[in-house]
Amino acid sequence: MSEVSSSSLRHLWRPLRSPFTARHRDRGYRITPWLLPLALAALWVVASHAHWMSEQILPAPGLVWQTALEFGSGELWGHLWISLQRLCWGLLAGISSGLLLGTWLGGSRRAQTWVLPTFVALAQIPTLAWIPLFMLFFGIGELLKLVVLVKAVVVPVTLHTLVGVRDAQPKLREAAATLRLPRHLLFLRLLLPAALPAFLAGVRLALAAGWTSLLAVELLASSEGIGYLMVWGRQLFMLDLVFLCILLIGLVGALLDRGFSGLERRLLYWPQPATGEQVRGPSPRGWQSLLLPMALLALWQASSSFGWIDGNILTSPLQVLRSLQDGLLDGSLPEALRLSLQRTLAGLLLGGGAGLILGLLLGLSQGAERLLGPSLSALRQVALFAWVPLLTAWFGLGEGAKLVFVGLAAFFPLLIATQRGIASLSPQLGEAARTLRLNLAQRLRLLVLPGAAPAIFAGARLSLIYAWLGTIGAEYFMPSDGGIASLMIGAQQLFRMDQVMAAMVLIGLVGALLGHLGQSLESRATRWRTA
Repeated sequence: MSEVSSSSLRHLWRPLRSPFTARHRDRGYRITPWLLPLALAALWVVASHAHWMSEQILPAPGLVWQTALEFGSGELWGHLWISLQRLCWGLLAGISSGLLLGTWLGGSRRAQTWVLPTFVALAQIPTLAWIPLFMLFFGIGELLKLVVLVKAVVVPVTLHTLVGVRDAQPKLREAAATLRLPRHLLFLRLLLPAALPAFLAGVRLALAAGWTSLLAVELLASSEGIGYLMVWGRQLFMLDLVFLCILLIGLVGALLDRGFSGLERRLLYWPQPATGEQVRGPSPRGWQSLLLPMALLALWQASSSFGWIDGNILTSPLQVLRSLQDGLLDGSLPEALRLSLQRTLAGLLLGGGAGLILGLLLGLSQGAERLLGPSLSALRQVALFAWVPLLTAWFGLGEGAKLVFVGLAAFFPLLIATQRGIASLSPQLGEAARTLRLNLAQRLRLLVLPGAAPAIFAGARLSLIYAWLGTIGAEYFMPSDGGIASLMIGAQQLFRMDQVMAAMVLIGLVGALLGHLGQSLESRATRWRTA
């Protein structure tokens, strides 16, 4: 939607006010985004001088500045450089692998039938759930960080590249066949340009996923890097250092996002009409998609039976199945799942509800968007796991910290979806509201919420998935007496890899079921839409 139509829509949702002069309006536009950060900074200064909280809990701004000068002389940048090197190598390996794999899956109907279902099933297991297994296979050195990064990056790049290659214009394929283009020219001149928009969308997601996953693995198993520096500061109750690291992590995230946006604008210089068309062919037979997982399971069982791999590292699938069955029968797995799902639902209600309310406010009020929007965008650049040391220092390791963490994970997807859904509404709806003299409640109930419902429910589906991922992360970094991730950590400490892998299977299944549930709710809630 154009800027004019968006602003005119917001103008129609609120009463008319006398216009400011252009000079005052421009000055207000420049000053308004700074009001909230300045107010928070002033409150921070007052709280530190009045000793409302201990400096170990809320360090004074002067102390944070002094720490920045002290650590900024070399140590801070050294840890950041190590993290950025890891990120660079992980992105290079993950994006290259995702591009090749996505191109193969998108261009081969046979690969989609035989390989894609297995890839999607494995992708349902969150990256955090793989870390215990990766630790036993690869240790806790640099290889672990690289493998975790590649896993986090390769999934979004592969799936988006697959869609771009698969749905390329059939007429372009016919032209390539007519011209008898060799395979390398077919890839460079047809498939790559056709898949470039979807591929870049996957890379954008991979940047955020890779940066977040790197911080998570550095928090868990590292002796250097910006994540390790945060853990070290948290253990010594140097929250001034934790604050400094959070600011630096947010700055790096913002620079990555801004730099990639510029690169995307330079690469996608041609118009982007909806030229894609999904090719529909005969549906694959179910047994064909089961061949690869059955072969992998047979190889796994053989390697365990013949001792090719130590059973303490990779237990047999039959033992995993027995552990899964025993856990279901004795009630330990259902109880752990119940506690985890309770945290997911509570965090979704807290964070998703706040995101919905703020998204409505930012979408309907241009003033609120100018006041709050830049600050929220800045907070969104901070990787999720960067908040763990600060939350544990403020709220401890109990349910309060977990609830805040899960709510934070669910907050931004619904906020962004709601705001964008309202901003994309047709200006004619505002004209109809003014003609019918509807009040604010009637506008929300009759026009705004129904019109933005597709975007809101899509955001709610993402918030549900992120809340589940946040629950796994909260239980992983804030150990408790219950929860599926806590059960997995306990099994890892006892080297019960059968129980670890049984928990991984359940985590993946629940994540897939929650995604399917969110999609079903979205379809049912917006079934009134015409095709």
